[in-house]
Amino acid sequence: MPTSEGGGLIHGDLTEKIIGAAIDVHRALGPGLLESVYEACLAFELTDRGIPNQRQVPLPVEYREVRVDVGFRIDLLVDNAVIVEIKAIEGLIPIHEAQLFTHLRLSKHRVGLLINFNCIVLTKQIKRRVL
Repeated sequence: MPTSEGGGLIHGDLTEKIIGAAIDVHRALGPGLLESVYEACLAFELTDRGIPNQRQVPLPVEYREVRVDVGFRIDLLVDNAVIVEIKAIEGLIPIHEAQLFTHLRLSKHRVGLLINFNCIVLTKQIKRRVL
């Protein structure tokens, strides 16, 4: 089981780096923009820091051993290990966490971050979840 040095969290070091990059993006841009803007800027920031990432990764559903493309997409897949679901909404509600858990389950990844950029203090709108 992969762990980090800090606290033994699965992919803990990587999620800390992602959160740090997200905070820098939020400091520069503030709230009020579209999700796609935050996604692009966070991807740029991660790449600039040498952290590999992919945007809008297709996420098919397996049904009766057949892969079916249903239009699901992962906002950011960081270092092929952590899913980042980006929001720019008034507030997070349970369905957003359910969406992250669905993406984790379908992709077989274990760790995800749900980040809502439409807020004053970003750290209050970040949720780290492990499947």
